[in-house]
Amino acid sequence: MSTPRKPRVAVVFGGRSTEHPISAVSAGSVLSAIDRDEFEVIPVGITREGRWVLTDGDPGALAIEGRRFPEITEGAGRAVALPADPGGRLIALDPAEGAAALADVDVVVPLLHGAYGEDGTIQGLLEMAGLPYVGAGVLASAACMDKEFTKKLLAAEGMPAGPYAVLRAGQSLSDADAERLGLPLFVKPSRAGSSMGISRVTDLADLPAAIATAREVDDKVLVEAAFQGVREVECGVLEGEYGGEPEASLPAEVHIDPRHSWYDLEAKYLDAPELDIPPALPDHVVEEIRATACRAFTALDCAGLARVDFFVTPDLDVYVNEINTMPGFTAASAFPKMWAASGLEYPKLISRLIRTALHRRSR
Repeated sequence: MSTPRKPRVAVVFGGRSTEHPISAVSAGSVLSAIDRDEFEVIPVGITREGRWVLTDGDPGALAIEGRRFPEITEGAGRAVALPADPGGRLIALDPAEGAAALADVDVVVPLLHGAYGEDGTIQGLLEMAGLPYVGAGVLASAACMDKEFTKKLLAAEGMPAGPYAVLRAGQSLSDADAERLGLPLFVKPSRAGSSMGISRVTDLADLPAAIATAREVDDKVLVEAAFQGVREVECGVLEGEYGGEPEASLPAEVHIDPRHSWYDLEAKYLDAPELDIPPALPDHVVEEIRATACRAFTALDCAGLARVDFFVTPDLDVYVNEINTMPGFTAASAFPKMWAASGLEYPKLISRLIRTALHRRSR
């Protein structure tokens, strides 16, 4: 009697976005923790130029060294391509030998953050290729990537965000909006993550420079009023197993290194924040956060997983800030830590996400 083959899992990472190195770090952690007894793993890196390469999947090459992030280059392995037709094949491209089909892929883990990955683009490619994948679909990925539309869809479900203004290409903040929003302000690219291109503005004279910094990442810019004295709390959500209701983890309160005035890129990834899981909040507030996280997950039509970020005011009012459909996935990241504290350890979390994607295909 033959032994059934293990599901073949393509872990895809890197990518063309400014969050390329964060994606590589996430992939290193997943590749070191994924259960090789349950899954056969195919590690595929994407360079900043968009070239797909079949790598050796060495987690050590995908780790932060000192304060230097990893990079996926063309020399990392053989070039591969994913044809846009059903079948789940990866094609190896060798100038000397021509094209050769690799083993069929059963499911993809797209560990891509930001544009060309977390925004619905790779999800659309995988849909055309007929491949199941971990995480949200095309619409939810695109809507959650764009902070303007996240806020609009949440407001339509009765979950309003704080005051903000949207600046499209060529627009500047009007005097009326500046007066309405007050100071300080946060100026953000509308479609980016990992705090890329974000500035905190305490003087309106610095606003044009902050907008220019955000536009280096995205032409559309969000200007938000800063909540005063808020606590930053995150909550993980998983799609229910076998089609059940979404489930929320214990939340985590983020305490950043005192050297940072706000939660920027270095505070997130180089000077790791402390996490209180669960946060020191009244039980009813913790439960409100968990329930609202699931509600937001459903409102944006998410699937697989998401991390929902909140502000909790001194009066214990709870506001949704953002929804991340592919949050940072290192073993030290908030999402895996929240689920570990909730009873689902890192390797089992990865297995559950893959099984959920495979089950979704079979429905």
